[in-house]
Amino acid sequence: MLFRIISGLILCTLLLSGCRSHKKYAAKKDRTKTERVVIEKKPEVTPKDNTTVIKNPVNTNVSYDEVVANYIEAYSGIAKDEMKQYGIPASITLAQGILESGAGRGELTKKANNHFGIKCHSDWSGDRAYHDDDEDQECFRKYADPKFSFRDHSLFLTERSRYRDLFKFKKDDYKSWAKGLRKAGYATDPKYPQKLIGIIEKYNLSSYDRQILGGKTDDSTSEKIKISTHLVKKGDTLYSISKMYRIEIDTLKAYNGLQSNEISVGQKLNLNPVKN
Repeated sequence: MLFRIISGLILCTLLLSGCRSHKKYAAKKDRTKTERVVIEKKPEVTPKDNTTVIKNPVNTNVSYDEVVANYIEAYSGIAKDEMKQYGIPASITLAQGILESGAGRGELTKKANNHFGIKCHSDWSGDRAYHDDDEDQECFRKYADPKFSFRDHSLFLTERSRYRDLFKFKKDDYKSWAKGLRKAGYATDPKYPQKLIGIIEKYNLSSYDRQILGGKTDDSTSEKIKISTHLVKKGDTLYSISKMYRIEIDTLKAYNGLQSNEISVGQKLNLNPVKN
């Protein structure tokens, strides 16, 4: 009898011990699950490449006038050089650049260095960028450097017959140039001339025209400041040089006493008649 009682107590002890172990295991298992969930909700550390993510990279403290001033400082020299070579007022070039490119901050300007909104057209064989304008995803010219955009702007105006009347205006008459651009179809906005004139007058861009014209406004002064010679570079031809300076090939040959169209690298060509 005593043996049965002792056996019963041992059996109860074993059963209770097993229950406690099961509960501890279950509790431990539950805690493990909870911890795993916490770990899964915790993915915010430094990026793998250790780069710093800047949420607001744009300096909102810079005023638009400061942005325009920086643009003028960066490109006024190029605009003056273009005026010397092609006769387009620097004020007009700068005003168009500011208006068309958003003072260099426009999306098209950033991705294509296109400061004047010039579209591809059928004669363009260079790089292209696609941008929404009057229609979705229109083709625009893309340049490796902004200076090529300024040069292409000069060529665009000088080589197309519809802009020919612009060059009848005096170089300091920016108002006539602004109105003439709209009339020739450069832009469809009816207020385009007023916008250009407003930019020129607000930022005193006509001062760059006076720098090139030497303070004088007559056309004879403008003729004097034209580049007088061209140094032949690799790839130059008489045809390309004549187009660049708007001089007939025969006239260019006459200025330099050439009997044929052959020219050589390093040769200096006169772009104006040589006196005596």
